[in-house]
Amino acid sequence: MVTRRQDRRERIATAFDDFRRAVGAALGAAAASRDAAVLRHASAMFEMWLRSDGLDAVRRDPSFARALANPRLAEPLRRVLADQRAVFGGWVGSEPDRLTRLVSDAAPAAAGEPPEQWLGEPGKVEGVGPVPELWRIGSAVADGAPAHPPFPVAVPLLDEAHLEIRSTPNTRAAAESLVEALLLRVVSYFRPGLVALHVWDVGQLTGAVPGLYPLTRTGLLTVHDPGRLDELLEELSDHIRRVHTRVLVDGHPSLRALAATTGLRSEPWQIAVLVGNHTELRDEDRRALQRVARNGLACGIQLVLVDVPVTLSAPLETVALHEPADRAAPVTATCTMTGPHATVTLDVPLPREQVTSACHRISDELEGLRSRVGSFGDLLPPERWWAANSTTGVRAPVGFRDGLPVELALCDASPHALIGGPSGAGKTNFLFAMIGSLAARYSPDELELYLLDFKEGVSFAQFTPGRRDPSWLPHARLVGVNINTDREFGLALLRFLADEMRRRAEAAKAHEVTKLEELRAADPSGRWPRIVAVIDEFQFLFAERDAVTREAVTLLEDVARRGRSQGIHLVLSSQDVSGIEAFWGRPAIFEQFVLRVALPRSRRVLADLNDEALTLPRWHAILNHESGIRHGNETVRVPDATGKGTLDALQAELWLRWNSSGPVGLAEPRLFDAGRAPRLADLLATSGVAVGGRGAPVALLGQMIDVAGSAASVPMVATPGRNVAVISSSVADASSVLGAAALSLAGQHTPDGARFTLAALAPEAEEPVDALARRLRAGGHRVDTVALDGIGALIGELAAQVSSRLTGASSRGEPHYLLLYGVDGASGVLERKDPDTFKSGLDGLRQVLKGGPETGLHVLGWWRSVQRLRAVLTMGAGVDDIGCWVAFDVQGSELGSLAPGLVSWSPRPARGLVFDRYTQQRPEVFIVPDIAEVPE
Repeated sequence: MVTRRQDRRERIATAFDDFRRAVGAALGAAAASRDAAVLRHASAMFEMWLRSDGLDAVRRDPSFARALANPRLAEPLRRVLADQRAVFGGWVGSEPDRLTRLVSDAAPAAAGEPPEQWLGEPGKVEGVGPVPELWRIGSAVADGAPAHPPFPVAVPLLDEAHLEIRSTPNTRAAAESLVEALLLRVVSYFRPGLVALHVWDVGQLTGAVPGLYPLTRTGLLTVHDPGRLDELLEELSDHIRRVHTRVLVDGHPSLRALAATTGLRSEPWQIAVLVGNHTELRDEDRRALQRVARNGLACGIQLVLVDVPVTLSAPLETVALHEPADRAAPVTATCTMTGPHATVTLDVPLPREQVTSACHRISDELEGLRSRVGSFGDLLPPERWWAANSTTGVRAPVGFRDGLPVELALCDASPHALIGGPSGAGKTNFLFAMIGSLAARYSPDELELYLLDFKEGVSFAQFTPGRRDPSWLPHARLVGVNINTDREFGLALLRFLADEMRRRAEAAKAHEVTKLEELRAADPSGRWPRIVAVIDEFQFLFAERDAVTREAVTLLEDVARRGRSQGIHLVLSSQDVSGIEAFWGRPAIFEQFVLRVALPRSRRVLADLNDEALTLPRWHAILNHESGIRHGNETVRVPDATGKGTLDALQAELWLRWNSSGPVGLAEPRLFDAGRAPRLADLLATSGVAVGGRGAPVALLGQMIDVAGSAASVPMVATPGRNVAVISSSVADASSVLGAAALSLAGQHTPDGARFTLAALAPEAEEPVDALARRLRAGGHRVDTVALDGIGALIGELAAQVSSRLTGASSRGEPHYLLLYGVDGASGVLERKDPDTFKSGLDGLRQVLKGGPETGLHVLGWWRSVQRLRAVLTMGAGVDDIGCWVAFDVQGSELGSLAPGLVSWSPRPARGLVFDRYTQQRPEVFIVPDIAEVPE
């Protein structure tokens, strides 16, 4: 019994032991399985963190320190390291070095080198380059890559992209240091003056880059008021408009493309730094900023935005600064150039004292450049002359700003120029610099010059051939000097320009176009140069209240308004335009003169509130292509263009160049010198009269005041009224006109082809009559002379011949020219009546005047007053029997009975008024010729 119970107890105990062991084993297996699952999960999470955050980031995170040291997590760490080596192995070995070389090539010198190699040395590179593609800001390493040397990080800037910098309150100082270092790299790379900086800080009056303040003394840095962001944006917008309307007019898309083509950077870069505080801008400022960003890069404007939240539709690089976990650690960043998987360490901020010193050096260098006197030769193109095309306008440098040439442009945007400055301010020098610079760039087929000088001087005469210098400017077609008393010549130029404008408009209409540039494209074989008409001291043209002024104002307004489309440009210079009474109430005229040039001490040339010219030093000028508004001012230094070896040497070289390569037959420019009488021999040569010429003989009386320099001529046709009367109290003017008429007529007849009868009816006429008779006889012509005592018989004989020929009783003989000197001096003789016929000599003279021209007899007479001439033109004779008259020292009011309408005329030396009722609408001024014999 006992044994059986004991046995059962033992079996139960054994079963419980087995059960405990089974349960223990099961629980142990479950724990082991759980631990394995936990380890696997931990390993998976650890590996995920390693791959998502990057091994380097995990190693830098203190919370991962125990995991990295846990041997149970060694396997995922080993796998990540293996994958890292597999992925980055080749890159680590070669790519950092390659990136370093690429950045070194794209960011040369101060753009990418360490500061100790360039800091404190002003740049030498000109605007045409090489322009760095990148500018260094720091160095970087690739996140998750094995340990490797850092590679440099640089961002594009000039002409390439704008820059955005994002910071936090704790990294703002690093952002400002980054901007300061970047700007200093730029201004240290280029020659001073090629980069202008603007700084606007919403929170500081003094701006965000105090180390650069020494640049403000030379204008390289402008610090803008925090409350006037709109003014800065408007200034940048004006710059963009000016570049597009004045500079980028030849089809170039950007200043960079223009510089690549021309080899010249005509506009400095503008870098505008805007420092915000993460607050949205006003709507109008935001829109203006977006417009500047969108259009600025092509015009050399780059924006650097620090904590300015704005969306830009333009190339933009972004640098985002991150706060380090340890305040002692350097600030790091990410940027769009390297992507999010590279950590950028910014370059160490430059020492403030070294930055300030370097900026002082740059400003000193710029002041030295400004003090260097740019020569006239520096205005000329460095390589090919006459290479420019004038299809869209003409432009050329006329002076220097910050060592850079500054261009003057005559084009659609600024078609005409107004130049002002008192006597001695340098107007002539400026005009010479402009003319020379244009002439060197544009060939005579691209540009023609018409030059007038109303003041007493011969400055422009050097552009025509002279006795000592045979050269002439190939572009000059007309030069007028000493014309202060011959206002009609300025009027003649305006008439010519108006006619040429109409001719071009008609040609354009025929080709179904409207503008000169379209006409040149439609008619490539035609010659359509730009015309630039320069009128110095133009106010003299409008000095009187007379018909000349009235017509000149009308023509000037027409040419100024419509000339731009036909390639005709006016350049007017004056001491003061405000006193020209003819323009009062007609502001539209000067509104067309968009280009204004103000010389030292000039007034009223620029806009009313723009008085900067009053403080200009000598040899300087303000160029303004914005109708004189202050923001368009460009102060330039104008080189000496009047000294020996400047414009004169250029003219000689251009003249030789044209003679050696230009087409044969280009005429010399016409010189109108109001102080020099035209020679009869020259008038004969230019008028084309000759023996046996077609048509009736032509009597040349003098030279008209017109662009062509045409002769004042009277055709001696066999029709009534072909007689000439000269009205003057002076024998000198009268004998010159009658002598020119007789000699020119003689040159159109064979020795036996005409008869000349000369009558000296006043004592002072005897000498000029004898001299003329001698010259006519020397030419083999038949010449009869008559004194006072024989004039009555001669007139009676001629009157009888006229009557006989008019009735057909006798045939017409050879042409007969009757030259009467001092007709009124024979009044006593001619008034005597024949006792048989009861007719006087005056009756015979009237009959000769009335019927003589039809029979080949023409009277060319001199009367000493209008009243004495009128006394003859009565009782059978009329005003129309004198078809042409010439008046000298008489007032216009006295001539009213001889011409239609009111005659405006006041006598002046060597000038007369001529009116041919058959060919002229009104009397016109002409110049008395010089009939002296030309020595062999």
